[in-house]
Amino acid sequence: MRVGIYLDDQGRSLDAVVAAARDGAKAGFASAWMTQFGGWDALTALAVVGRETSGIEVGTAVVPTYPRHPLVLASQALTVQAAVGNRLTLGIGVSHRPIVEGQFGYSFDRPVAYLREYLSVLVPLLHGESVTHQGASLTAVGAVDVPGGKPPSLLIGALGPAMLRTAGEFADGTVTTWTGPATLADHIVPTITRAASAAGRPDPRVVALSFVCVTADADARREWVAQRFAMVGQLPSYRAVLDREGVDGPGETVILGDEASVERQIRRLASAGVTELVAQPIGSAREQATATDLLVALNTPPAG
Repeated sequence: MRVGIYLDDQGRSLDAVVAAARDGAKAGFASAWMTQFGGWDALTALAVVGRETSGIEVGTAVVPTYPRHPLVLASQALTVQAAVGNRLTLGIGVSHRPIVEGQFGYSFDRPVAYLREYLSVLVPLLHGESVTHQGASLTAVGAVDVPGGKPPSLLIGALGPAMLRTAGEFADGTVTTWTGPATLADHIVPTITRAASAAGRPDPRVVALSFVCVTADADARREWVAQRFAMVGQLPSYRAVLDREGVDGPGETVILGDEASVERQIRRLASAGVTELVAQPIGSAREQATATDLLVALNTPPAG
């Protein structure tokens, strides 16, 4: 299982984000990831990060689809690919009803049907094909030509059965968050793997995001996460995976404990079928440094 680093951009300058990516590359992480969350444009920022670093892949986890027409997203993603030497993984997702309807004013009805239609346009565009599409949710006519930009690996933020089947059919894998090891082993990995196999696609990538802390005060760190991300448990897609895991809230999905315990929890993810852990170390500077050393030591490049 590969191990990447999550770049926290909230309230940080772009120079600070780049510096964090440089530190991650120097430490030995396989990849650096950002999410689209009301601040820096993740893809644009990763174009800068990728130009300013070497030896580390970059990825989005995730960019919401509704405010980005597939012609626009394909152009942006391929531009970033060309800028970073084809080191981009493009993670996309439908987001959540309160955001899509409350912030952007789009209808969130039938999100799975919408995503399937979106992917039927986006995937050929990323591969340099021309599209002529008039569907229930989208009209798209044209092509995208970005010299030097190869099709990026495409991941879908998928947690429910229908979304996972869609990801397995159309994309290279899924990216998850707030998802525990039992849910990954018993639901996420088998569902998307069956869908990929049925579509004649290779075994999918399963990228899992998690906070990580090597600490003697796990309860305090867990409570910090629980309070800061209390809203997570109110969003239906996250509530569903928390319920599957048998936990009350996001604080109970975090990888916490002493060094031996944290290592066991990380290895359990690998055994569950996770192909890449994207970790965000939290806690004191010393706790974060200890977690970073452990995470890098557990970073295992894929065979071959």
